[in-house]
Amino acid sequence: MEPGEGPGALDLHGDEEIIEVVELGPPGPDDLAEEMEDVDFEDEGAEEPGAEAWESEDDEGVEDGMEAQDDSEVTFSLHSASVFCVSLDPKTNTLAVTGGEDDKAFVWRVSDGELLFECSGHKDSVTCAGFSHDSVFVATGDMSGLIKVWRVDAKEEVWSFEVGDLEWMEWHTQAHVLLAGTADGNTWMWKIPSGDCKTFQGPACPATCGRILPDGKRAVVGYEDGTMRIWDLKHGTSLHVLKGQDGHQDPLTCVASNQDGSLIMTGSVDCHAKLVNSATGKVVCVFKMESVTPKAPISEGEEAESNSVESLGFCNVMPLAAVGYLDGTLAIYDLSTQSLRHKCQHESGIVQLLWEESSAVVYTCSLDGAVRLWDARSGKMISEYRGHSAEILDFAVNKDASIVVTTSGDHQAKVFCVQRPDR
Repeated sequence: MEPGEGPGALDLHGDEEIIEVVELGPPGPDDLAEEMEDVDFEDEGAEEPGAEAWESEDDEGVEDGMEAQDDSEVTFSLHSASVFCVSLDPKTNTLAVTGGEDDKAFVWRVSDGELLFECSGHKDSVTCAGFSHDSVFVATGDMSGLIKVWRVDAKEEVWSFEVGDLEWMEWHTQAHVLLAGTADGNTWMWKIPSGDCKTFQGPACPATCGRILPDGKRAVVGYEDGTMRIWDLKHGTSLHVLKGQDGHQDPLTCVASNQDGSLIMTGSVDCHAKLVNSATGKVVCVFKMESVTPKAPISEGEEAESNSVESLGFCNVMPLAAVGYLDGTLAIYDLSTQSLRHKCQHESGIVQLLWEESSAVVYTCSLDGAVRLWDARSGKMISEYRGHSAEILDFAVNKDASIVVTTSGDHQAKVFCVQRPDR
């Protein structure tokens, strides 16, 4: 296939095409599951790493006198401290798992907030939680590095493992394989429930974010030293490393890939988002956002406040990407022209953003406690939902984009119905 042919090609610099779109031809789930079965997991010495302290986000942005408006349908209030994370079960979208600062994780029904079971036994804040691709298992991980996996239908723990301080955790998209990044720079991969294990050794600094690519054979991992690696999951080798000028100057905060995995985007504390060709490992372009709020002069001994990238993602139906910044800017970038298309301003920092699966609508949650829906074509806000009395820390959208589940510093999780009249 010639570069520039086919629907996925991007003409990025006038006549000069600098991306070759690789046809990954998505293999079937069975092929990938079998492929993961072939992965040679070796016991590579599960040492207890010299754990570095995990820094949590400051509890900032909680505004006094947040209005008592509550647009939610269901409130889940069994947590007794900030609720850090939420995931929906991919198969039916009827169950949520939430984890919090109270060292607890719960699996509950989205329709009425009814508790299904508690994922007990954690000894630190539960910062990671998610269901396997087929909703058979749910995994919960706490800051100290204790990871537990539960079988959902039996409501029982089937596996647990302890690593160094946990930074992130993600299930494989087609197999019962779990990936996690830790503060010592390692990325761990386990088969569940057998526990066969493999590690990918990064630089001697935290593996701050990671994502399995859509082909199921590679993962992209970002590190605190500004580097990014693309790993071959089967062979345990590093396919590409971005560092120095090609990498970021500060820690990576988030990574994402487009639907076919040909493009990766990385975000960092250095205010930059980089677009990378996953086949070549080359940087295609760099998006930089100047802060909107004028900075007060920095007095001696003070550090300049960085407008870090907090979240990013690709639109599935148009060549667009969204980047959310700490200063509250949502930037919509046009990938075909590498230009800023819209700036959507929030009053306080964006915590996370998510695209709808089949439209150009992007959702944001922010430190002001609201969820907002934006039309990426016009840059206009479609709707806004409130109900939390503190900042929203995480959220999830179901497949048909009819509900949003949020978690907050107010110790609650809420379910919002966002069905729009134009559907």
